[in-house]
Amino acid sequence: MLALSSPHRAFAQDQRAEAPIRAIIAAQAAAWDAGDGTAYAKDLAPDASFTNLFGMVMYGAPAFAERHRQILATFYKGTTKHHAIRRIRFATPDVAIVDIDNEVRGVKTMPAGIAVPPDGVVKSQLMEVFVRRGGRWWIEAYHNVDTKPTN
Repeated sequence: MLALSSPHRAFAQDQRAEAPIRAIIAAQAAAWDAGDGTAYAKDLAPDASFTNLFGMVMYGAPAFAERHRQILATFYKGTTKHHAIRRIRFATPDVAIVDIDNEVRGVKTMPAGIAVPPDGVVKSQLMEVFVRRGGRWWIEAYHNVDTKPTN
């Protein structure tokens, strides 16, 4: 009997463990839509690593927040973000790797040398690594890679 009930109990535990992570990811999209780079960065760990879809690598929450303030005030101004969580995998009970199908919609301009997608949607694969410390989830790594069309 115990063997039959354990998978159900583990699934319920995973759903409870996933809820705060899903809430953080939803809050990121809401902050983006509001054009608020500071709020977008509020759950980033102080020394987190960040790789954006242009290949820039930065370290620390202040750099992450500043970069998002910049892009939300310039070429991504007025855009909306749509996250579809593909998978949450708990490497340990306090470490979660989250794979996200990420879209930025309403793009009208991009930095020099980068084409604006014909449909105005920049698509990427976003991986966020969460670590729980003191009962709170922090984003320790944020890695965003653009998705190439498959024509």
